[in-house]
Amino acid sequence: MVKKLADFTSRERIIGVAAIIFAVISIGGISNAIGDSSTPAPVVAPAPTAEVPAAEFKSTQETEVVPFAKETKNDSTRNAGTSAVTIVGVNGVRTKIYKITMVNGVETGRELMSDVITTPAVNEVTSVGAYVAPAKKASSNCDPNYSGACVPIASDVDCAGGSGNGPAYVRGPVNVIGSDIYDLDRDGDGVGCE
Repeated sequence: MVKKLADFTSRERIIGVAAIIFAVISIGGISNAIGDSSTPAPVVAPAPTAEVPAAEFKSTQETEVVPFAKETKNDSTRNAGTSAVTIVGVNGVRTKIYKITMVNGVETGRELMSDVITTPAVNEVTSVGAYVAPAKKASSNCDPNYSGACVPIASDVDCAGGSGNGPAYVRGPVNVIGSDIYDLDRDGDGVGCE
């Protein structure tokens, strides 16, 4: 008849556990004895570890052209309708510095460390004339009946170099455009002091 575990006394249980431990130790001794036989156990070399290549760092500098801008300015000292380049444009330079990661001579990473405009661009300036000369005013001392030369307003005007006695003179020719009040057009062809 087979006993259940609960039917064993505490002492019987302890003896049973000890017997199991002894058996396990004995089996281990047997396997050690088998391992100590005349054929030596093979030596297992450790698996080779992959060597991680070392990263190298270097810096590099690159430059870029910064194009100049063009601008126009009004110039009140220059005649209207004229223009000229008064400042010649010059391109600038942007300098960038990168930190580069190299592994086995191959670039694997790039990091921007500095970005500076080392030479500013000079804008090209074109000056456009804005000066307009004021219109000449008709002299208020000239008689409006005549054109082509200024006939002074006086009590009498004669042709310069003629036989008249003035007191004022005009060098012709003069065009009569109104009344010939000074009788400068003696032949009546519309032109006096010929």
